[in-house]
Amino acid sequence: MLDRLQIVKQRFDEVSDLIIQPDVIADQKRWVALNKEYKDLKALADKRDEYVNLTGNIDEANAIIAEGSDAEMVEMAKMQLDEAKERLPELEEEIKFMLIPKDAEDAKNVMVEIRAGTGGDEASIFAGDLFRMYTKYCENRGWRTSVVDMNEGTSGGFKEVIFEVTGEDVYGTLKFEAGVHRVQRVPQTETQGRVHTSAATVMVLPEAEEFDVQIDMNDVRIDYFCSSGPGGQSVNTTKSAVRLTHIPTGLVAQCQDEKSQHKNKDKALTVLRSRLYEQELAKKQDEDAKKRSSQVSSGDRSAKIRTYNYSQGRVTDHRINMNIYDLQNFVNGDIQKMIDELQLVNNTEKLKEASEVF
Repeated sequence: MLDRLQIVKQRFDEVSDLIIQPDVIADQKRWVALNKEYKDLKALADKRDEYVNLTGNIDEANAIIAEGSDAEMVEMAKMQLDEAKERLPELEEEIKFMLIPKDAEDAKNVMVEIRAGTGGDEASIFAGDLFRMYTKYCENRGWRTSVVDMNEGTSGGFKEVIFEVTGEDVYGTLKFEAGVHRVQRVPQTETQGRVHTSAATVMVLPEAEEFDVQIDMNDVRIDYFCSSGPGGQSVNTTKSAVRLTHIPTGLVAQCQDEKSQHKNKDKALTVLRSRLYEQELAKKQDEDAKKRSSQVSSGDRSAKIRTYNYSQGRVTDHRINMNIYDLQNFVNGDIQKMIDELQLVNNTEKLKEASEVF
């Protein structure tokens, strides 16, 4: 393991030197990538220092015990040895997980799209519940959310809502939320007290930077129209809403959240860029899924991933067969425990793949 950590230390020193070079600072794409690498490597370099100190302490303590000339020193050395031996396996596990190659997209911001599926009005209400759940979770994480586009349901909630999330390692955290979410409960409109099953689809798109996807604006048709929904007289009478159609792929993105046409166009372009990027990413994930069977990231966007059963107060994730009997707090944004478990399973799979490295 020390050999691997030594390579990390060398690369960390290289990157530390590179990010202050004027020619690197001038190349924005390279500088952003190196800064991200620096942050990841620094965490590993710190663990390496702890590992070196710990193994050094073990060697030193063993030497003092073997010599045995000073009883007090031997006693202190034994305590030091016990502490170091207790910490070492934990540290090795932490380092192993940190050495797992991260997906390049994990650090990106995201566009989250929630669409009501089967179940009529109840599906729209459930899509609204999911939107509130994610926005509360993001708020607790200190991430910023901003609605890009929405289509409200007739009895509340949303037929569709698209929002942007910005923060640290957003895609790496939220990517496991993509798929079909199912709810089983008695709808507010149900008079007989029967349990209905409805569904909503969640898509999590890594937000593409300008240098990730180049869009030729000659390939984009731009339509301007009046916004619908709240926002006062100016919103509903001026053509501030923007719809972009990417002619080669047929992908459409629109934004009507801002009062400014210019801001709406920028947001819609970000959505379009992210959809094009996600399309390429989906192909790659599909190829990866064929190479390895993964519990948590199959690449299938139509896979049923989670059920919210209100009568039992239960949330079940079908990919890892995990049940949480705390539905009320879960839908109020307390979803970290589930995300941690999904990340752990994913990392364990990756660790198994990379086991020959260790």
